[in-house]
Amino acid sequence: MEVEILLARANRLINHGPVVLVTSQYKDKTNIVTLAWVTPVSHNPPLVAICIHKNHFSHELIKESKEFVINVPGEDLIEKVHACGTVSGREVDKFQKFGLTPIKAKKVSPPLIAECFAHLECKVEKIYPGGDHSIFLGEVVYVQVEEGLFSEFLDVEKVKTLHHLGANLYTTPARIIKVAD
Repeated sequence: MEVEILLARANRLINHGPVVLVTSQYKDKTNIVTLAWVTPVSHNPPLVAICIHKNHFSHELIKESKEFVINVPGEDLIEKVHACGTVSGREVDKFQKFGLTPIKAKKVSPPLIAECFAHLECKVEKIYPGGDHSIFLGEVVYVQVEEGLFSEFLDVEKVKTLHHLGANLYTTPARIIKVAD
């Protein structure tokens, strides 16, 4: 038997990809936003899409600067990841408040978050309307990952990515499953 759920909760069936911390900067303003709505779009060129609510401070900064960084945290940062999604960067410096360390990016202005194990530096190609969100299509211009965590794939047995189920619930991957060719 199947049961109907609220349309507003449909995303919770599919949005448990990795939660990321997206950094943005415009002029002297810098921010961090916690996002679960992130997806690869293209291999060549390497494109990703992030969805941000139109009222969020990061939306404003990315719209103006046309740049952002996707920082991938591990399970060890769960409290900080969740906290970054509960306050506005208009009122608080999230780097300072949550003890995160900004470091200079290679190709874009927004900083990387030192405590995260991977970083995708992106330049906005296009902005699409998405209801109460905007979809920022970004070209990945530089990517780096902590040594030993990635060869052809992320080793989720060495580093546990966070996956948002909704509200204050998260999960992590348990194991790698290889299907026979």
